[in-house]
Amino acid sequence: MSFLSKIFRSSSFSPSAPSLRESYDQRGQTYRTSCPSNYSGQQQQQSYYGQGTSGGGGYSYGYSGFPPGTSPDIIRSFEMVDRDRSGFIDENELQQALSSGYQRFQIRTVRLLMFLFRNPHDPQRIGPKEFAALWTCLGQWRGIYERYDKDKSGKIDLFELRDALYSIGLATPSSVLQVLISKYDDGSGRKIELDFDSFVECGVILKGLTEKFKEKDERYTGTVSFNYDEFMSMAIPFLVSYD
Repeated sequence: MSFLSKIFRSSSFSPSAPSLRESYDQRGQTYRTSCPSNYSGQQQQQSYYGQGTSGGGGYSYGYSGFPPGTSPDIIRSFEMVDRDRSGFIDENELQQALSSGYQRFQIRTVRLLMFLFRNPHDPQRIGPKEFAALWTCLGQWRGIYERYDKDKSGKIDLFELRDALYSIGLATPSSVLQVLISKYDDGSGRKIELDFDSFVECGVILKGLTEKFKEKDERYTGTVSFNYDEFMSMAIPFLVSYD
């Protein structure tokens, strides 16, 4: 049985607290993407993710397609890996961009992000607009990760993960969390903890699947009807990207 199949068996995806409407849409926020907060399409001025990239000047910032006000750090990161100057980057180049300056991202996380921020005209690559949106989204996840890493260990455990997800309106059942975090059990018997890369995986999967469910649950009943095609269209992209 696949990992995500276990999640589906563990939960009906009907958040339990404090209410369905608040769980889907806590504190007045609406979640239309797999980012912690709704992405408006406008890139803010500062560079949010990690520590930016190393290196000095020499960059032309000549790419078109970045939203107005995009940080030079974000543009530099894109330029550094787009060596053929095509204006697009593939999954390997994205992995390199995200891994520079902070930590290495696993390719499965990169592929999941590629799917979520895919270019509608070229699903195998992303351009400046998608890259800027992805970078901002990771910055939002990073802020939550640091906030709930209470002991500042650089990793978060099951309870910190639960609180972090709850803070963005995902009242995730304990059975789902147990299955989710078991993915990272190395068999050593040590307490399972997640680094930022793994936290992003967990967050975007739960957020993305909840969003798909929410699209059908317009009255916040906690129960929806899917036909087979709809269910497979919802689940398969996450299975392919993640398992």
